[in-house]
Amino acid sequence: MSEQMKLVANNKKAYHDFFIEEKYEAGIVLHGTEVKSMRLGKCSIKESFIRIENGEIFAYGMHVSPYEKGNIFNKDPLRVKKLLLHRKEINKLMGRIAEKGFTLVPLQVYFKDGKAKVEIGLAKGKKLYDKRQDIAKKDQRREAEKELKIKMRG
Repeated sequence: MSEQMKLVANNKKAYHDFFIEEKYEAGIVLHGTEVKSMRLGKCSIKESFIRIENGEIFAYGMHVSPYEKGNIFNKDPLRVKKLLLHRKEINKLMGRIAEKGFTLVPLQVYFKDGKAKVEIGLAKGKKLYDKRQDIAKKDQRREAEKELKIKMRG
């Protein structure tokens, strides 16, 4: 069985601001026009975050642009969206979030076999010096690649 995946939105900032410990895949409860808008790639998760309330998991700040041909059926682009996870996974996440420093962040939104999914990361916040280390590593790698390219030409 072939798994079709179409990436809709990516959250690169999450990898910059957090250490991602674990990843989970969750379904998203959407209305008709939201699905159509997402299929056109009109979704943003840059400013979004995830909370667990009353044993249910919700995504806040996930922006799905209104569908052009949706008129009265369009929903609020920033409405809170319910995510679908197994009870066991939600309980495990609740336990981990209770630990100091852990949070849930959306990493990417995509379609898998025709269904809208969001990849959730159990994350721990980075300190400023961690971010500086990452930037330094990236610069070193870039310099090394540049030198290698120069040597290859010469």
